[in-house]
Amino acid sequence: METTGDGAHSYNVLFLCSRYAARSLMAEAILNKDGAGRFHAFSAGTQPSGTVHPLAIETLTRLSYPTEGLASKSWEAFAAADAPHMDFVITVCDDAAGEECPVWPGHPMMAHWGIENPAYANGNEMQKEAAFNTCFRHLKNRISVFAALPIATLDRLALQAKLHEIGDMAGTTTPTAKAS
Repeated sequence: METTGDGAHSYNVLFLCSRYAARSLMAEAILNKDGAGRFHAFSAGTQPSGTVHPLAIETLTRLSYPTEGLASKSWEAFAAADAPHMDFVITVCDDAAGEECPVWPGHPMMAHWGIENPAYANGNEMQKEAAFNTCFRHLKNRISVFAALPIATLDRLALQAKLHEIGDMAGTTTPTAKAS
């Protein structure tokens, strides 16, 4: 947690996904714009694809969200000793939530906000765009609730409960058991 010029707290948030091509990138862009000054968002993947899905960029651009600097990167960059200290780490896909995370410096609060992967949408171009729009809307709704939390006044247990409630908002996916 940092302090802004006006004495308010600024929080670092890392959004994680497995392939890192759409959801976590979109969440980073949304929080950086909507939580400007109060939050610094980052995103990464557990097994980054190396590319950003073009419909993720198109959706953000169309809705006037920044896309500069969004690039595929591994979560390992944020587990290093010289990485920015994270206050929150939020997984937005069920695969990343089920993976063993590195030990994050500073022991940030963790949460899972499962969002269906729009990159897996089938159908014509309009149906695929609709999947990205839905993903964006679900992320924006959760991030709006998160950004409105009185973080500085909540104790850790209450804040963790609020983070889980946000993950339970309509539009989330339910983690499925993995076959052994």
